[in-house]
Amino acid sequence: MPSRTSTTRSELVYERVRGEILRGTLPPGSRLRFVDLANRFTVSQSVVREALVRLAEQGLAVALPQQGFRVRTLTLVEFREITEARIEIEGVLIRHAIARGDLEWESSVIAAHHTLVQTPRVTKAGKLNEAWADAHEAFHAATLQGCRNGTLLSVATSLRESASLYRWAPGATSLDTDRDAALEHRQILDAVVARDELTAACLTAQHIQRTTDALSEVIAPVEAHN
Repeated sequence: MPSRTSTTRSELVYERVRGEILRGTLPPGSRLRFVDLANRFTVSQSVVREALVRLAEQGLAVALPQQGFRVRTLTLVEFREITEARIEIEGVLIRHAIARGDLEWESSVIAAHHTLVQTPRVTKAGKLNEAWADAHEAFHAATLQGCRNGTLLSVATSLRESASLYRWAPGATSLDTDRDAALEHRQILDAVVARDELTAACLTAQHIQRTTDALSEVIAPVEAHN
């Protein structure tokens, strides 16, 4: 049985590597070597293995026979399957959230949207702003939170994280330039506040699908290269 200290160290490695994967510091296909990570975080290789196994269970990493792990690379087929699953699950969750959510939940969605609106999407260097990415995730998570079903929320979070692997890829911020994402977020908020379950679910589905269509342009060349 692993010690509490070992588990705590593994948690720290897991959180750091997970964050780097989701922010593109470790892009899809990157090797996750035990020795390199153990030296970097000053932990044992068994601690690193525990963290990487957890990332693999969440679909962010893939185990390679006799070679350790690498950051997951999505094929277009997998990406579209994840999108289909997200649309189904998030549609159910946002309908449940609107039906079950109280005033405190509604206020949290409004507050999350306000933060998103006030945060620039790109930096002065033209790169995706990490603060915006965090605010974006927080807004969409808030819209679902009122569903009061932790199991479904966990599934939805895992799918969202898998789908975000290519968000930080070079050129991703310049895709779909005619899109008004801010308007899409505002329309979702308005539907939530109006307690319009069907409209909120439809708008969320359209929002997810449009992001997938744009990011597919990033995945296609990576898949062809591999």
